[in-house]
Amino acid sequence: MTHTHQIRVYYEDTDLAGIVYYANYLKYIERARSEWVRALGFDQAAMKAAGEGVFAVRRVEADYLAPAHFDDLLDVTTAPVSHSGARLVLAQQVLRAGRLLFDAQVTLVCLGDTGRPRPLPRQLTAHLPQNPGQGADP
Repeated sequence: MTHTHQIRVYYEDTDLAGIVYYANYLKYIERARSEWVRALGFDQAAMKAAGEGVFAVRRVEADYLAPAHFDDLLDVTTAPVSHSGARLVLAQQVLRAGRLLFDAQVTLVCLGDTGRPRPLPRQLTAHLPQNPGQGADP
């Protein structure tokens, strides 16, 4: 269940060397995660308003493998890796014409109104594959 979101590199995304500034890859994968959730049929603002929590990034492990440049058309992929309780781990990649430029594993947590972890919404976990070797998420 991999989702792909395309992003064009604009001049404002590049640094003095003409390559994408490293922090912008985090923006790209953030946009792609939002589009992945939207593609699953969820409105994050409605989820928050209904008291079903919000997502926060807890951890990012990232490898910068090759640079992207002005006007490149990038594919940003998002795929679930695992989930349990309040935690969701996603694999995200940025590719140009099939070449891997950036590879990340992102751990999200679902937070309630008080800022404390809360279980992932059931309507989301219903769309996620079960973790290998584990039963259904409680």
